[in-house]
Amino acid sequence: MQRLLLVSVLAACAGVLLSAQTSTPYKLGTFQRANRTFVGVVVADSVIDLATASAALGRGTSVAAPGDMKDLIARYDTGIRERIIEIVRAVTAAGAARPAYVHALSAVKTMPPIMYPTTMLNAAVNYREHGAEMERPGASPQQQAAGGAPPPGTAPPGTRSMAGIWERAATDTRWNPYAFLKSPTAVIADGEAIRVPRGRSQIDWECELGVVVSKTASYVPIADAASYIFGYTMEMDVSDREPRGDNRYGSDWLIAKNHDTFAPLGPFITPKEFVRDPKNLPVKFTLNGRVMQDANTSLMIHDVFELVAYGSSIMTLRAGDVLATGSPAGVGSARTPPIFLKAGDRTSCTYEGVGTLTNTVQ
Repeated sequence: MQRLLLVSVLAACAGVLLSAQTSTPYKLGTFQRANRTFVGVVVADSVIDLATASAALGRGTSVAAPGDMKDLIARYDTGIRERIIEIVRAVTAAGAARPAYVHALSAVKTMPPIMYPTTMLNAAVNYREHGAEMERPGASPQQQAAGGAPPPGTAPPGTRSMAGIWERAATDTRWNPYAFLKSPTAVIADGEAIRVPRGRSQIDWECELGVVVSKTASYVPIADAASYIFGYTMEMDVSDREPRGDNRYGSDWLIAKNHDTFAPLGPFITPKEFVRDPKNLPVKFTLNGRVMQDANTSLMIHDVFELVAYGSSIMTLRAGDVLATGSPAGVGSARTPPIFLKAGDRTSCTYEGVGTLTNTVQ
């Protein structure tokens, strides 16, 4: 009897895995067509209007179509995922006979995938090479260490745990995580223009992986963090490097990070089941076709799961919130001479398996 039960359980698990493996990969986004905003499922170069498709297919489903992306994320594991898979299979089976609820990606306007995150947390200096270039342009962590200073990312002498927030293991030689808030009012969509603020000229790029939170998260252990991640997107953490004119209170994160248009987001969200390993994703940023950042998420000081644990130990995160995981090396302000964004530039931020976020500058 026990053997029969075990076989049945294994068969059921195999069926679930087979279903996951054979389902067509898709991404999720927010779109506009004929002044109507809707949540869409992206397959190749097509967008499926999720609500319209669900109504057209009918078949007695009790799953209500999501009103927006936050609603989809919150209910994804209670029927919406299965409904999306069913709809994608129906569209795939239709072949060239494209249903009316399927549109060419070029025929719709892509909006920010989440309109808008309640909370946006960004990790500061989460790659050692980026830390090195910001402290001494052109120097690697090894060169800085050879000069007598510990390489960026290394815990300075006297570093302690942050009680209740970040407990350090005795063997952990990394510095503690550092995060700052970015205003959702800075969010713009793929294809929209980053605007150089009036009177400012030292505007820089940071191509970052965005972690989308799946459900309410508070004091999440690192070991459980994966279950609080819905998927991944891209965020351009645009930065104003120009001084504020005095030295009051050190860095001014409001001015540096929160001008309007300083948080391009998207273009879509890739659900986590379609991202092979968020701790090993190639990343590339190009400016006018020239490669400026070329790295891998394996080079992060604190990985995506640690950042979810850290952020949720400070503030409650909710479905649809976004954590940007820091920039690799290759920013413009660290170059000799510096390179800053200017009108007419075209930026492209890519994380393999997640997508490409493209914006112009004006």
